[in-house]
Amino acid sequence: MEKWSPCPADVTPSWDGPDSKTSNVQGAAPGMKENVLDVLMYLFETYVDTEDDPEPDQNELRLELSRAGFGDAEIERALDWLDGLTDQQQSLDYGGQTGHGTRIYNEFEHERLDTYCRGYITYLEQIGILSPPQREILVDRLLALESADIDVEQIKWVVLMVLFSQPGQELNYARMEDLVFEDSSDLVH
Repeated sequence: MEKWSPCPADVTPSWDGPDSKTSNVQGAAPGMKENVLDVLMYLFETYVDTEDDPEPDQNELRLELSRAGFGDAEIERALDWLDGLTDQQQSLDYGGQTGHGTRIYNEFEHERLDTYCRGYITYLEQIGILSPPQREILVDRLLALESADIDVEQIKWVVLMVLFSQPGQELNYARMEDLVFEDSSDLVH
């Protein structure tokens, strides 16, 4: 698999928990114990490999997250983010988009997604991990994080969440997972 590397991985993609001194997400304010992405990563890592049916309802998730030490405001924002992920998949109509078009980012998106981020999203499309509709869901969900600094590491995790939430995307999910963990293992060398 081709490797994309204009922007080195600055953080390992793992959740350190709400008791850590700082968030492991690049750009988090010093002393900040959690943000929406931390809550989402915790949920993702907790439930991604479970075979449990049915999925826990929002009240169960709130209780679980509260026990894990997350604040009510961040829990609500994370659950709203997940609802938005579901809504995006059900309501977006992409008409006749093809894989040969070029995505033009508006001014707001340019401010939030730097050159490395936009380049990485394009790279994921070019190697077939993301389709144009999935790219649009990704951009929407990245902007919904309301993070001051969106970086490539955050993109990787959000891509995993987008792909995981869609049926029939197991191969692309596995390819993306390889990219996430391949890059983090390079940091050890």
